[in-house]
Amino acid sequence: MIVVHHLNNSRSQRILWMLEELDVPYEIKRYAREPSMQAPESLRAVHPLGKSPVITDGDKTLAESGAILEYLVAAYGNGKFSPATGTQEWLHYTYFMHYAEGSLMPILFMKLVFGKLPSRVPFFMRPVARAIANGADKTLLGPQITNHFAFLEGELNKREWFAGVEFSAADVQMSFPLEAAAARSPIFARLPKLKAFVNRIQARPAYKRAVEKGGAYEILK
Repeated sequence: MIVVHHLNNSRSQRILWMLEELDVPYEIKRYAREPSMQAPESLRAVHPLGKSPVITDGDKTLAESGAILEYLVAAYGNGKFSPATGTQEWLHYTYFMHYAEGSLMPILFMKLVFGKLPSRVPFFMRPVARAIANGADKTLLGPQITNHFAFLEGELNKREWFAGVEFSAADVQMSFPLEAAAARSPIFARLPKLKAFVNRIQARPAYKRAVEKGGAYEILK
């Protein structure tokens, strides 16, 4: 039995979704975030970094969303959710499996951190912190995020899903940063292809079942 060590409001929601798409039985072991929003120390007993997602499958322990998704598709997909190796679709698939966390999520996370900076410092330092955050957003983060979103909108103008005409694990991997952006970034309203992508994934029955089983998914709020 696969066990998903599931942290609320985290990337592990993607793993539940993938398992629902695969129709593979699994168990959920739940962990709640600390008041600091960090993962609880108890996750270190599963993996030394104490992060989520982590799964155990028999004697195997796997961490990192992309690695887990690739393992699940290879072990349980029976040829589904991953294009044939060597095809153009497979190249797109491989790229977006790595791009989501390697390129897109870091810049979105930096924007989140800088956005929260003024409220996290002493009151008398807030004007300075606000000036730093606004400067970083204007000169670095905003232009980069706009560039990334334009790139992704262009990719979905070429094909329905990130790898090609078929839904794949790359779309599951891309879901977390795009849902975060849809919830927090005003520019998202001007990106019809990305907006439609988020609507399509959230309408999938397997996605809905995963949210039901995983619990409230507050990144969407």
